[in-house]
Amino acid sequence: MQLIDIGANLTHDSFDHDRDAVMQRARAAGVVQMVVTGASREHSPKALALAQAHPGELFATAGVHPHHASEYTAECDAEMRALLAHDEVVAVGECGLDYFRDFSPRPAQRRAFEMQLQTAADTGKPLFLHQRDAHDDFVAIMRNFEGRLGRAVVHCFTGSREELFDYLDRDWHVGITGWLCDERRGLHLRELVRSIPAGRLMIETDAPYLLPRTVKPAPSHRRNEPMYLAHIVEELARDRGEDIATTAANATAATRAFFGLPAPPQG
Repeated sequence: MQLIDIGANLTHDSFDHDRDAVMQRARAAGVVQMVVTGASREHSPKALALAQAHPGELFATAGVHPHHASEYTAECDAEMRALLAHDEVVAVGECGLDYFRDFSPRPAQRRAFEMQLQTAADTGKPLFLHQRDAHDDFVAIMRNFEGRLGRAVVHCFTGSREELFDYLDRDWHVGITGWLCDERRGLHLRELVRSIPAGRLMIETDAPYLLPRTVKPAPSHRRNEPMYLAHIVEELARDRGEDIATTAANATAATRAFFGLPAPPQG
């Protein structure tokens, strides 16, 4: 089974002391490639550096999460565009809107989102999107760029049936995380994931966040790792009524096509 984690925050400081071991555990669990999330002005260059240090195995995104939207200046925009010129950077983002936390003012979030959508339109690179409690504004802003954008994935999907079908109707891809395994918040996803076409379903851990609550025994530190992608695939396959190998193969094929990833390095 070959798995690809489309959203791993490997630049997070919780990995600083054992990043190589984390990657080795992921390989042992069948994770052959990962896309390292660039979510801020500080961490997007770090994501590229990690990808360059592990050619063919790690790739990166470059963008600014809505939590950090206030830092999205013209200078920041130029920095992101420079990062996106590298082949190892395979998507624009993480970008979007988050009205759940509102860590940046909503007007700043909308402006940063629009600027990054323009970058995606200019570069032709896919979009790695974030949306939480902001669906109507999110879709409205995306609609303003209709016909100018390439592929898009709404990462870490946790929303409603209506939101899911809005995304599928627009031919966007959907990323599923261990939120699926949360009996408090994710039960509705177990039914919804059956509706996602195999060619548009991708998988991710969002590590170090969202440790699947169904992992047994639960690690004492509560840090999520890419190795748990295998556990998410098992849960996802069961919910979709599929063989694990089928779910894994379809997600991997969809991911390779979406990001234009090469076959993983051998050995």
